[in-house]
Amino acid sequence: MTATTTSPRTAELIAQAERWGAHNYHPLDVVLARGEGAFVWDVDGRRYVDMLSAYSAVSQGHCHPRIVAALVAQAGRLSLSSRAFHNDRMGEMLERIAALTGFARVLPMNTGAEAVETAIKAMRRWGYDAKHVEDDRAEIIVAAGNFHGRTTTIIGFSDEPSYRRGFGPPTPGFVLVPFGDAAALAAAITPRTVGVLLEPIQGEGGVIIPPDGYLRAVREVCTRERVLLCLDEIQTGLGRTGAMFAWQHEGARPDLIVLGKALSGGLYPVSCVCADDEVMAVFTPGSHGSTYGGNPLGAAACVAALDVLVDEGLVERSAELGAHALSRLRAELHSPEIAEVRGRGLMMAVDYRGCIAGEVARGLAAAGVLAKETRGKTIRLMPPLVISRQDLDTALDAAMPVLDRR
Repeated sequence: MTATTTSPRTAELIAQAERWGAHNYHPLDVVLARGEGAFVWDVDGRRYVDMLSAYSAVSQGHCHPRIVAALVAQAGRLSLSSRAFHNDRMGEMLERIAALTGFARVLPMNTGAEAVETAIKAMRRWGYDAKHVEDDRAEIIVAAGNFHGRTTTIIGFSDEPSYRRGFGPPTPGFVLVPFGDAAALAAAITPRTVGVLLEPIQGEGGVIIPPDGYLRAVREVCTRERVLLCLDEIQTGLGRTGAMFAWQHEGARPDLIVLGKALSGGLYPVSCVCADDEVMAVFTPGSHGSTYGGNPLGAAACVAALDVLVDEGLVERSAELGAHALSRLRAELHSPEIAEVRGRGLMMAVDYRGCIAGEVARGLAAAGVLAKETRGKTIRLMPPLVISRQDLDTALDAAMPVLDRR
């Protein structure tokens, strides 16, 4: 069953949210009430295929029973202790993340933006302590088209006007270079440069994939110039691109990695920064913290989410189904309004020549497929990694006429 008109119940709930909430989002006129696996249902009982996955947060699928069971069991024991004390769940989570990423140390936070801010602090302090950059003069290189969160510091180095307008002055110490241009990045390095912060694939920017060899070249430049490379893998990490981490496609191991979203399977906000001892040693008691970071409830969800990711072979599934879906999209979409179809793993995008992606997203919802536009011109297609090939094909069958503007 697909959405055609807005029901009275849907209209009532939307009006309630609009009346009492800040208008900082413009969602589709769909009110979701339940989710399971790759599917969600609205308040009228209509079923949709989720092709957005909460921007990768529900890569393990909606309400995965193993993660739900772990969360519920822990909620009845101990939910929060604060970092004033140890708890019996955080250590297991940290060890599991360290083993998965290959880094020696993990600093837990909650939201993605918090983790990015943590990485910025780490790179700056490392620059002062280890590289002896003059106090308060450290610079971090970032890429045009970036999206690393919504804090005042982070939006200050975005080049998207709608993110920045009215929130200045921007925090100093960031240098913007073109994404995908390793030579431009190398030319921007000065004695004050302490770090480079990049998304391996720009998600919010429209699933922008850099040229082959770009990350490897950036890694070589950073090593040569003694600059830390930090990769924001909040959207791309944990299997989304068909590898556990997107940097693995080029063997460009960073000095710091930022994780979030799928880290807890969409059940609880968990994020972290991972690095080896030289970098993580810059943090001393009192230099950074979070009341909820590493809490028992989040740790339990995180451990279960990582178990599901590995045990169910979701990374391999992403690679296989992503290649299949991308092949179908490229073979079956012919509209002259489409500029490009691109993707890696189950992180795909259809890019239009004009700002029509919002209209396309509404058409997809009417066809029973939930996706969302970004930057006006791009539809992202990022289903949960647990989706079956049959369900993916069914979703693509429904989406193709809308995507192709037929």
